[in-house]
Amino acid sequence: MAKIAVALEQALARRRAHGEAGRATPRIIAHGAKGDGWTVADVVCTSGPQDRAFEEHHAHYSIAMVLAGTFQYRTGLGAGLMTPGALMLGNPGLAYECGHEHAEGDRCVVFWFEPEYFERLAGINFRVPRLPPLRSLAPLVASAAAGVTGSGGVAWDELAVRVAMGTAQLAARQSSCGRSRPVPTPT
Repeated sequence: MAKIAVALEQALARRRAHGEAGRATPRIIAHGAKGDGWTVADVVCTSGPQDRAFEEHHAHYSIAMVLAGTFQYRTGLGAGLMTPGALMLGNPGLAYECGHEHAEGDRCVVFWFEPEYFERLAGINFRVPRLPPLRSLAPLVASAAAGVTGSGGVAWDELAVRVAMGTAQLAARQSSCGRSRPVPTPT
């Protein structure tokens, strides 16, 4: 995990040296073959408390695994503090905001799924905005982190399927427990 934090610190140092505004920079690291509608990206965000949060929309089903840093995530489904090991969840078209009130920077591995592919795998829309760090998710997060740093050979196609199905099951279970309360959509 040290490689994860070092890359984030280097990006934050470059931002400070150049006086740039914070931003999220995705680097595509894997994608599905024809008919398998998934993409994986390493996303480094250099935003901090000085940067204003703004509304965005998920273009795909999104599952972002937080590897380093913290940020606030807010959607019409609910809100929560994202910490290492947590999963940020999004449905296509869902409005959201991310803010860095407490500290600057974060790094995530994001799995984007085309709607038809995700619905075929998981058959649900997310009804909760996030999953907290859970023991059952740790092997998936560790595999993604190893793949991002080049520390291990990752079969991204297999991992994408395991992430989609496992996350959907846990999110459905969390939703049925009523752990998330809707909040107003960001304005």
